[in-house]
Amino acid sequence: MKAATSVPQSPRRPASAGEAAAPTSAASPAASATGPASPNRYLVKSVVHAAAVLAAFRKAGEELGLREVVARSGLSKGICFRILYTLHECGMLEKLGENQYRLAGRREGDRRKFRVGYADQDRNSSFSRELFEGLVRACQQAQVELITVDNRRDPESALKSAGRLIHERVDVAIEFQIDERTAPSIAERFQAANVPLIAIDIPHPGAIYYGVDNYAVGLVGGHCLGNFIKQKWHGIVDEVLLLEISRAGSLVRMRTDGILAGLEESLPAGKRKVERLDGKGEFKTALEQVRRHLRGSAAKRIAVGAANDPMALAAVRAFQECGRAAHCAVVGQNAEPEVRAELRQAGTPLVGSVATFPERYGEAVMKLATELLLGKHIAPATFTTHQLITPQNVDRVYPNDALFPRFAREYN
Repeated sequence: MKAATSVPQSPRRPASAGEAAAPTSAASPAASATGPASPNRYLVKSVVHAAAVLAAFRKAGEELGLREVVARSGLSKGICFRILYTLHECGMLEKLGENQYRLAGRREGDRRKFRVGYADQDRNSSFSRELFEGLVRACQQAQVELITVDNRRDPESALKSAGRLIHERVDVAIEFQIDERTAPSIAERFQAANVPLIAIDIPHPGAIYYGVDNYAVGLVGGHCLGNFIKQKWHGIVDEVLLLEISRAGSLVRMRTDGILAGLEESLPAGKRKVERLDGKGEFKTALEQVRRHLRGSAAKRIAVGAANDPMALAAVRAFQECGRAAHCAVVGQNAEPEVRAELRQAGTPLVGSVATFPERYGEAVMKLATELLLGKHIAPATFTTHQLITPQNVDRVYPNDALFPRFAREYN
């Protein structure tokens, strides 16, 4: 057997400073003696994955969520999430809402897009969902990038959410959280980071306030209760039950103070027992509170004023459960879809709710945010419009409810 003859190789000349060293192809004589190199040896897998994610966006302006990107790219959910996050951080993707993306499409010389941060109270109530969806629409129309976080109705989560928005380098922050005692700490963090702050419904020190005029909407609800009692009960009511949100503080308590004042303005003078319960703004908590109260109350006719609609519906359910629905009258606040559905029910003890139109918040808040970013002087507080909704006008004010039914199961 003959020994293998080695092929002499000419020595390699190092590339000069201005000369790029060309990669050796698989067919080159300089290829390894162990065999030709793989044609993909120069590919960077992470870049290939990023290209696959970008290719999932098939046309300009197309909005995709994580699930759609996974399906189109064929990559795992974890890889897609990390690449989407990275591309967004690098400015190649825009984030819309909580988990939607689109190609940034920014060219050299274009104006940098403003980034608006929104800390949501929660996603459980119709009020919060309608507010959030309206804000998303307003940001899309204004071509503003929206960064969202969820406060989960929890003070610690709200503080963490503020830190995250600051880390995201938002140009203006919009804060919707219910705890009055946490508000100063949140406001201080944004002030230290030099981020302008807009507070929704709960005042925060130094922030622009956008929300309801609490006493005014309460007064409207109280007048509604009083008029019902005059017409149906000859002006006689034995007990007034006020359902409050203690942690929201003194400003939100003015809603129930207004309800009581409106009721007293509408009825003849007289002694009436007044009870205040902390329903925490939640259906389940308020339901248990009202159940417990009714077990110990001998009052025949009871007027109920609630600081929000979930608690108003809780009162309705509690009275219905014990067969006392004919002897109560309930008024709520916000006129959420579930309450509007209840107002359409024959024989309901719910006599009205004061609409504050959360679906319109987004456009108004974005107007304030834009003026802040442009350095314009704006008022320290802007109030929403409000309107009493009753069984008599609910279909006129909200004619399209039947087309888009959205009801929470827990309210039934």
